[in-house]
Amino acid sequence: MAEILNHNYNDDSIQTLEWNEHIRRRAGMYIGRLGNGERQGDGIYVLLKEIIDNSIDEFSMGYGKRIDITIEDRTVTVRDFGRGIPLGKVVDATSKLNTGAKFDDENFKKSVGMNGVGTKAVNAMSVDFYVASYREGQCSYARFSRGELLESGIVPSTEKNGTFIRFTPDDELFNDFSFHMEFVESMVKNYSYLKKGLTLMLNGEAYKSENGLLDLVTENMSETPLYPLIHLEGEDIEIVLTHGNSYGENISSFVNGQNTRDGGTHLAAYREAIAKTLKDFFKKDYKPEDIRQGIVGAIAIQIQEPVFEGQTKTKLGSTYMWEKQVKGHDMDRGPTIRTFVNDFVSKYLNDYLHMHMEIVPIIEEKIKASQAEREEIAGVQKKSRERAKKTAVYNRKLRDCRYHFNDTKFPKGMDDEREKTSIFITEGDSASGTITKVRNANNQAVFSLRGKPMNCFKESRKKVAENEELNLLVNALGVEEDLENLRYNNIIVATDADDDGMHIRMLVLTFIMKYYPELIRRGHVYILQTPLFRVGNKKERRYCYSIEERDKAVKALKTGVEITRFKGLGEISSDEFQSFIGEKMRLDTVKQADEESLQTIMEFYMGINTYERQHFIMDNLRSEKELEDVNI
Repeated sequence: MAEILNHNYNDDSIQTLEWNEHIRRRAGMYIGRLGNGERQGDGIYVLLKEIIDNSIDEFSMGYGKRIDITIEDRTVTVRDFGRGIPLGKVVDATSKLNTGAKFDDENFKKSVGMNGVGTKAVNAMSVDFYVASYREGQCSYARFSRGELLESGIVPSTEKNGTFIRFTPDDELFNDFSFHMEFVESMVKNYSYLKKGLTLMLNGEAYKSENGLLDLVTENMSETPLYPLIHLEGEDIEIVLTHGNSYGENISSFVNGQNTRDGGTHLAAYREAIAKTLKDFFKKDYKPEDIRQGIVGAIAIQIQEPVFEGQTKTKLGSTYMWEKQVKGHDMDRGPTIRTFVNDFVSKYLNDYLHMHMEIVPIIEEKIKASQAEREEIAGVQKKSRERAKKTAVYNRKLRDCRYHFNDTKFPKGMDDEREKTSIFITEGDSASGTITKVRNANNQAVFSLRGKPMNCFKESRKKVAENEELNLLVNALGVEEDLENLRYNNIIVATDADDDGMHIRMLVLTFIMKYYPELIRRGHVYILQTPLFRVGNKKERRYCYSIEERDKAVKALKTGVEITRFKGLGEISSDEFQSFIGEKMRLDTVKQADEESLQTIMEFYMGINTYERQHFIMDNLRSEKELEDVNI
C-alpha cells in the first residue's frame, strides 16, 4: 500500500497577499519576462510603456500635445499635459488594483490599457515611485517604495495641468539592469508615427510625425520600393503598402498606438485583405503567398476596449471593433475586425489601383515572378524532404519539445510556456547531445546541424532548396508556408566560441536574413552566450563569458586558482550546461537597425572577401592565444 504523506495542508496554508506583493511574486502575469534590459521585450521597457500609454491616451482624448520623457541612469520621468489624475484619487489610481477611469468608455474610448493594472505594476516593481497630478492650481502627490506608500498630500501649484511620474525599477527584480536607448527610441518613434500632432521629447530630442504610418514605413525601408508607397486612411484605420525584392513579408501592426509586434486579428485580416483584393483586381487565381512575397507595409486600427493576448500587449486577440454588455439586452457588438479591415482594403485599395494604373503591371510582374520561383523550388524541396525521411535523417536531427508557440492552447496552468518555447540550433552530436540531456523537454527543442551549412548569399534559391540541412531546419521551424505557423518563439543559435563556430553562426543567420527576415524583425532570433572560462579554487567556482570577467574572477579568488578554457560546447559537462540554458540563460538578440539593409549586411559578412571585412574580423575577434593567456 502506498504511503500517505502528510503535507500539513490546513487553514495556515491559505495566504492572502497584498496587491504589491502579488505583483512582485507573479511579475510574469503583469509584464511578461523580467530581464535586465538587453532584450526589447524585457520588463523595464514594459514599465516605461505602461506609463507613456496613459499619457498617449490623454492625447487621444484631445488633451495635451506634448509628452516629456527623460531617462537618466536607471530613473525615468514622464510628464504629460493632459487633464491630470483627479486630485482625490491619485493614491488609489496608482496603488489599488482594478481602480481607474478606463472602465468608463466615455472618458477613454480607445485606450490601450483597460484593466487598471499597468501603473500599479510599475509602482510595485519600482524601488522609488513618485506621482504628481496638477489640476487647476493644485498638486496632489504620492511617493511609494515597492508599492508601500511613504507620503502623500495636496499642495498649491503653478504647474500646467497634467501628470508627472518618476520611477526607478527595483534591482532586486531586474538584476543589474540598464536601459538601452535604441529600444526606447524605437518605441518613442512609433508613438510619434501613430499620433500625428503629438510631440514626444526624449531626453531633449523631439519626435514628431506629419504623415503618420507613411513616415514610419518610408524611414524604415532598407531597399528601394518597386512602386511609390500606397497610403490610405479612414475612420479608425490607416494602411501603407508597397513591394520590394526581398523575401518574406515586412508588415508592422498597431492597435490604439500599441505596437503589436506579434500581430493578431488585425494583421491576419490585413494580410488576407491584400491577397483577396489583388486577386480580385487581376481576376486571376494567384496564391496569397505569391501576392504577399516581398510586401512592405503597416496597419494601424483604433478599437474600443481591445483584448490582448498577455499583459505585454504584443498580440491582439479581439474579434470585434467594439463589444460590450448592455443591461437587459444581448451583447452589443460592432463589425468583426476581419470584416472591417477587409471592407476598407477592398474598396480603397481597389479604387487606388484604378486611379494609378501605372503601378498595376509592376505589381503583377512581381506576383508572377514570385509564383514562378515558388513553383520551381516546390518540387525540389519535396524531393529533398522525402530523401531525408527515407534515410531517417529527420528524426536524428530534431529533438522536439512537448509544447509549441503555435499551439492553440496550453495545458491549464502552463500559459507562460508559449513565450518560453525555444529551439537550439547547434552543430555536432556532442553539443546537441549535451543540450538535449539537460534541456526542459516541455519547451526546449534541439536541432543538430551536420558541419557547415551552405552559404545562401552566394547561391541561387533553387540550389538552396536542394539543401537537405536547410530544408529540414525550415520544416522544424514550421515556416514553410506561413510565418504564423512558427513553432518556437525563440530561435537560438548555439555554436562554439571559436572561428568555426562563428562561421557556422553567420551561415545560419545569413539563411534566416535572406529568406525569413521577418523572424529577425519580430525579435525571434538569438545567439546563445556560453562561458569561455571556468575559474575556481577549492571554495568557489565562477563561469566567465569574457577575458575581462576571467581576469576579475582570478583577482577575486586570489589563491589556488585553476582556469579551464572551454573551446567547444561539447567540453562543458551536462551538469554545468543546465544552468546556462535555464532561467538565467544569456541571449544576444539578433536585431536590425532601422537604417540598415539586410542585403548590405549580408554582402559585407558573406560576400567577396574584402579588405574591409578582413580588418573588421581582425579588430573584433579574439585570437586563441589571447584567450588562453592568463594574467594572474
